[in-house]
Amino acid sequence: MITISGPAADALRVLTPEQITFIQNLPKAELHAHLNGSIPISVLQELAQEHLASLASSETISNDLIRSGINTLMSGPTLNEIHDFFDLFPAIYALMTTPVALARAVRAVLSLFLDGENPQCTYLELRTTPKATSEMSREEYLRVVLKEMKANGSDRVGLIVSMDRKMAPDAMGECVKLAKMLKAEGEPVVGVDLCGDPTAGDPAAFRTYFKEAKEAGLGITLHIAETIYNTSRDTLELLSFSPDRLGHATFLDEEARNIVAEKNACIEICLSSNLLCKTVPTLDAHHIRHYLKHEHPIAICTDDALPFRTSLLGEYALLMAPQPFGLGLSEEEVRVVSKMSMNCRFVPKP
Repeated sequence: MITISGPAADALRVLTPEQITFIQNLPKAELHAHLNGSIPISVLQELAQEHLASLASSETISNDLIRSGINTLMSGPTLNEIHDFFDLFPAIYALMTTPVALARAVRAVLSLFLDGENPQCTYLELRTTPKATSEMSREEYLRVVLKEMKANGSDRVGLIVSMDRKMAPDAMGECVKLAKMLKAEGEPVVGVDLCGDPTAGDPAAFRTYFKEAKEAGLGITLHIAETIYNTSRDTLELLSFSPDRLGHATFLDEEARNIVAEKNACIEICLSSNLLCKTVPTLDAHHIRHYLKHEHPIAICTDDALPFRTSLLGEYALLMAPQPFGLGLSEEEVRVVSKMSMNCRFVPKP
């Protein structure tokens, strides 16, 4: 389980039992959840203990840094700005280098979202960047993830193959090739994503890979305009890829917003993530207000449930809770938002 704290916990505390039941019963899709950021801390602790007891050394960081990283995640990290967030993950990556460890993590994340009397969501699109290690290739990485997904039923879950903005061109090309190949085999690969440090790389260099993915019928989602340092030029370049969905889209200028409105691209909204990374000052100032006002399609998402100490129930609580704990939306308004998420899924195309 993920411990809920911060803005999501505050919102949940002020809802009535009837309101919580209402949210739990809504059909809803989780469309922006990163695998490595959603692993329950108990599973990471077990993997870390096994790794350290084996006296093995990590391929990437020292064992001391693994201990330190897990301890930080256990206690709840403090983020002063968005780039602090990326420092949380080396310890997790170091534990995800074998097929056995990866499979355990995937099972735990799928259970977190889809199991129990009140599953967090009706449908899950889980995203991950395939990493080549000494124990598995990128293809083997993806097949491990897909095997666990299929055990849950491919009608409940789809895989988004993420590409990090710092990836070398050959690695990015390999990710697209694998996504296309696995989709053609009938695997539940539904889309590709651009992620990672939002200020890294030249967006123009990514065009060919997303063009190839789109032509293969894969859904396109892009982390975009996450920081004040993302230029208008870069944002417009990414929008020219004709993405189906946009992650965060926090700092779109008027020109970009007009393009997004014209294309009707769904915005993947991650409220706790934006608040805790301090890309928005308050919930009331969040850009979700703009999209609600204009009835633009959005999907409420968790992003990384572990460091942000949230759940999909908690994120929906932030919609319904009265101000200042939430946005104070009515049940009908929340119902409309949940329906939007279901309508914006990447349904596999023939």
